[in-house]
Amino acid sequence: MGAYIVRRLLLMIPTIIGIMGITFLVIQFAPGGPVEQVIAELTGQGNSALDRISGSGDFQAQPAAGGEDFSSKYRGAQGLDPEFIAKLEKQFGFDKPPLERFLTMMWNYIRFDFGESYFRDVTVIDLIIEKMPVSISLGVWILLISYIISIPLGVRKAVTDGSRFDIWTSGVIIVAYAVPGFLFGILLIILFAGGSFFDWFPLRGLVSDNFSELSWWEKIIDYFWHLTLPLISLSLAAFATTTLLTKNSFIDEIRKQYVTTARAKGLTERQVLYGHVFRNAMLIIIAGFPAAFITAFFTGSLLIETIFSLDGLGRLGYQSVLSRDYPVVFGTLFIFSLMGLVVSLVSDLIYTWVDPRIDFERRDV
Repeated sequence: MGAYIVRRLLLMIPTIIGIMGITFLVIQFAPGGPVEQVIAELTGQGNSALDRISGSGDFQAQPAAGGEDFSSKYRGAQGLDPEFIAKLEKQFGFDKPPLERFLTMMWNYIRFDFGESYFRDVTVIDLIIEKMPVSISLGVWILLISYIISIPLGVRKAVTDGSRFDIWTSGVIIVAYAVPGFLFGILLIILFAGGSFFDWFPLRGLVSDNFSELSWWEKIIDYFWHLTLPLISLSLAAFATTTLLTKNSFIDEIRKQYVTTARAKGLTERQVLYGHVFRNAMLIIIAGFPAAFITAFFTGSLLIETIFSLDGLGRLGYQSVLSRDYPVVFGTLFIFSLMGLVVSLVSDLIYTWVDPRIDFERRDV
């Protein structure tokens, strides 16, 4: 197992480089880069953007007075001083060849130096840490709710396959899966967050403004009070998927010959189910854990964060892409990719713990 872990860790290096390289290549052809963003704000709102980027008011947008023509390179650069555009390029690092920029970025990322945001006076790592509580709150609780409720329910549905309980719960689950989480979130806001009926739950933020003044038990209540509606909205799809996956996996295992043999030996249904079937059936659930983990933490909460005004990593990544804040885009991509690869390795290790018959040492990675 030790050799397998080492091989997997070594394979993470080219995987990360490939992910970052493809994304970096795509970014090179994307219009509206940070230089164009500043040019657009300059032409529309004066010099506020320039002061924020450069940290001083020394640079002034002057009419072109010769030198390199940037009007064909950057949209909206007509009439601006080429020297000013060149300083902007240097400010963002675009005065260097793409390959040199990529190699420099990867060298910094290996040392976990993600630089500073282009448009915010804060480092990328501090920005991620600032947004992390929202994503952690949503991710941890949605995974716990999904697995704690869905796995027992899926087992019960498999054991009572075809019964009235199985039929009506399947109907509820299918309807829940068909309704988009963000649409259900809007419905919850209308019903319970002061939309048109009741005003029982807050509409924004992870905690109240007076959170620091509350006692410890009031803080816990306030925290879950704010999370109730977002968690209900997010849990629908995860709840349905995990439940049906668990049911189908258990049904497949229950129909196998070793279950019949175990019953013939006089074992009770509970012993057969949890002593033999459970480990084999849970393998497919474990296989889906890395994707569920990453989705719950980062990609799945974007719309919910927007609807409920929660400032988490989903909104951070989306806004960074729109504003072409490349240090934040690449920094979050690197961290998310690394976490996904590590979680995938942990999932394989759990495989061997659940079923000792699995031996990755005898397989090619």
